[in-house]
Parts: sequence; structure tokens; C-alpha cells
Amino acid sequence: MITILHNPRCSKSRAALALTQQFAADHDILLTVVDYQTAPLQLTELRSLQQQLGLPVRAMIRDGEALFDTLQLAHADDETLLAALASHPLLLQRPIVIYQERAVIGRPPELLHALLRTA
Repeated sequence: MITILHNPRCSKSRAALALTQQFAADHDILLTVVDYQTAPLQLTELRSLQQQLGLPVRAMIRDGEALFDTLQLAHADDETLLAALASHPLLLQRPIVIYQERAVIGRPPELLHALLRTA
């Protein structure tokens, strides 16, 4: 199964979705699309996602969003950042594709090729 954390209003997310849909169809793999803004991830899911990404929590954050500054997250620790992501899904980098216990932020969408070619 492949899961994509998707924002339908984002052009990069739509491009990543198209790549992921094609890969899933070509390899007969179930694809789950999650609009993470309407179905926010819980803290445990975010912790797991961070492990799958193999990145610091800070790399999961869209620090260019005004909300990032409003919440004063510039010097926040990992737990505070994860709590902010759980409460404000707009701050989550997008899109994120999860496949075979690994994940990648598909920005730009071409970054997905390394993850998906492991099939």
C-alpha cells in the first residue's frame, strides 16, 4: 500500500499525486489518499511519520507560513513542533508519500522517484 498525505489545493501535491497514482496503477498497489487538513494526524502518527522520513521534526514544518510566526515556533523543541503539527495541519510539509515503511516529502515531486522505484 502507498499512502499520500495530500493537499488538493497545492500544485506540487497534485503533481505528486499524479506520479503516485501512475506508479500504483502500474504496479497494482493500493493507494490511499489522505487530505491531512481535513483528517489531521495525531501525535503518535506524526512521530511515526518523522521516523519514516528519517528527518528532524523541523524539516516537517512549513516555516514560511504566517502561522509559524504567530505560534512563535522558530526556537521550539520537537515536542512543541509535533503538537503544533497535530493542532495546525496547515504547517505540515506537503505532499508526503509513505511506501514500504519509508516516507519522503515530495517537494519537488521528482523526489518521489527514489522512494517508488524500490518496488
